[in-house]
Amino acid sequence: MNCKRQRDSENAEKGKKRNKREERAELSALLEDEDVKRGVKEAWSQRAQYSRGDLELDCHPFPHLLIRNFIQSDSFTENLQRELLDLNFHEKSNDLYKFNQSDDLKKRKEPHITGLRAALFGLFRSWLGEVLGIELEPIVDVSCAKYQYTDVLLCHDDELEGRRVAFILYLVPPWESSDGGTLDLFSTDDHFQPHSVVKSLVPSWNTLILFEVSPVSFHQVAEVLSEDKCRLSLSGWFHGPSLERPPRHIELPFPRSPHLPRDETLLLEWVNPLYLDVDYQSQVQQEFEDSSEIQLKNFLKEEKFKEVSEALRLTDVQWTKQGPPNRRCYEVASLESFPQCVSACWELLCSEAFFLLLSNFTGLRLHYLSPSDEDEEEEKDQEDEEEGEATGSSGDTPSANKNNKEPSTPVCVGELRRWAHGDYTLLHDGDASKAEYALDLLLPLSCPGWQTEFGGFTSYIANEEDEELLMVYPEENSLALVYRDKETLKFVKHINHRSSTLPIGDSCRRAVYDFSFVYYE
Repeated sequence: MNCKRQRDSENAEKGKKRNKREERAELSALLEDEDVKRGVKEAWSQRAQYSRGDLELDCHPFPHLLIRNFIQSDSFTENLQRELLDLNFHEKSNDLYKFNQSDDLKKRKEPHITGLRAALFGLFRSWLGEVLGIELEPIVDVSCAKYQYTDVLLCHDDELEGRRVAFILYLVPPWESSDGGTLDLFSTDDHFQPHSVVKSLVPSWNTLILFEVSPVSFHQVAEVLSEDKCRLSLSGWFHGPSLERPPRHIELPFPRSPHLPRDETLLLEWVNPLYLDVDYQSQVQQEFEDSSEIQLKNFLKEEKFKEVSEALRLTDVQWTKQGPPNRRCYEVASLESFPQCVSACWELLCSEAFFLLLSNFTGLRLHYLSPSDEDEEEEKDQEDEEEGEATGSSGDTPSANKNNKEPSTPVCVGELRRWAHGDYTLLHDGDASKAEYALDLLLPLSCPGWQTEFGGFTSYIANEEDEELLMVYPEENSLALVYRDKETLKFVKHINHRSSTLPIGDSCRRAVYDFSFVYYE
């Protein structure tokens, strides 16, 4: 009898444990309404609007569905929020985003996480599949994200093989658009590239938003501007047959130019005399060859640097926003609108004399007068040839063929850029295939007191690797030179809201500037 009672007690306990593994999530009653299902299905197929109670479907700029009060029970959502906040989160940061994320939740055993997962990928997946008229796969793909002050997820389309519908469930405190963190939807141009934000959805407690993953589903999570609120959400994808994708748009490369015919007079006028000393140039070259990068502080003469910085802040230069936003967001100055001193500085960086100076700094063949690794071989070949003539040997040597070979012409491409809060550049799928051996030059202006936590630094990474090889931070009048190979990519980290606290110049925009050039042998 005692043994039987003990077994019965153990079975009862096991039953309780099983019950604790999952709390049933009752979803919105609208999902059980056949009229609502038909209405959403018809509107989605016709790319039209539909609204019924807490449910809204809008197809501009691409189909997205919003369901408020998605989970019926307040206690369920509150307990779900507590379980999520107790998870371990990992900081994620690269060119595209900065936020904290949990591991995949498909194996979590917490009762409310388990219950919601079962509802999403059971009842709700079936409902959504009927609305779309396709069979969605029973794949659990869901994680939790925490966005806090200055966290962001920049413009992207979510496209990856098998992803059909993206979803986000918000579990946030009372939220205003001024808190940032909105889900921004982009319009697209004729090349299926994102153009501008046309709709912003403010996070709201217990609200589910989903949208179709497609070639035009460009969106972003705007930077969180609140210093005391946490944007907590569950997000993931329902998997199914991908939509057909048109050929990717290929951007035209920037035109490259050979040097301008300017002599060393320009160097004497602009460059700190320290860097014109031949012995010091040899030291710079040795350091550069050891690490493939160097920063030359106080590069321009102080009076010249101040003149250019002041002209950029106080003169009406014409600036143009650069895009598309899934690749870049900053402003470029029109060459025709440069003040005289800025034009002179531009000429310096494009000049023949400067190409030669860079050759002396780096050992690269950026001028026909600069020595190369081949020169020593050619000198040796020449000596051998002369020795051969003296002994009656043939003069037809490899060096003769080398001397007949036309050397390539060094070229450069440059921009004068203006940066402010919200600006960035992103890596792109095609960047690796177009990577070349090149020398990058950066000369920042008007950035006193810049701090690393603002972003705005140039990050170099190895292709298909997340770890940064080098970060170049904006520093007043510090010329940065970086040599990169075909396996090295670069981006400029998003400039966040912290930068707005720094009083830079007289402009309310708090802009910083840089000359950005790339030189090719």
